[in-house]
Amino acid sequence: MPTGTRRARERASTRERIIEAALHVLETEGASALTIRRIATDVEYTAPVVYQHFANKDALVLELVAHGHRLMMAELEQAAQEPDIDRRMMQLASEYVRFAGEHPDLYQVMNDDAVDAEERRRTAAPAIGVLKDLLTTWSDTHHVVLADLDDACDIVWGTLYGIASLGRLSTVGSERARRLAQQALGTLLRGWRADLSEDA
Repeated sequence: MPTGTRRARERASTRERIIEAALHVLETEGASALTIRRIATDVEYTAPVVYQHFANKDALVLELVAHGHRLMMAELEQAAQEPDIDRRMMQLASEYVRFAGEHPDLYQVMNDDAVDAEERRRTAAPAIGVLKDLLTTWSDTHHVVLADLDDACDIVWGTLYGIASLGRLSTVGSERARRLAQQALGTLLRGWRADLSEDA
């Protein structure tokens, strides 16, 4: 194996170990415990080695945000396999809230203002794309004209985000939040279909 190829693999492996260690600290101890020095200790490197991969803590957190969105995407894509579009939308709502409940600290970092809003939006772009595709399929199936797809997407996203946040309360919990998310999304979709009926 050429020296350059081996070094690239070693570098990628080191980076992956750093991300895994940071994710472990985040999910077991919370964001406040996440420091470059702590991560370096956990992976048995010096802090300068970590800095070779991530310029600062913000860069590491941004990578965790991107990792969280990739993880969520994989789970949302499973829901996208459901052939019936209405059930697919309900599964999307349920899976989104379930993800938030199973990864509370990662989910909080993914939506926290510690990360620049534009960067958060960029890392969320693939998940937003899935939602837009689902909304387009749903509206085509039911012959509903959504006046603004971006607005519709933000309405759905905001609704699910709000209910996922409620799920963190002991009085609500993750399971009830999943049911509420499905009810809320169902209400939105019925409202858009009702608008079509009124316009006809």
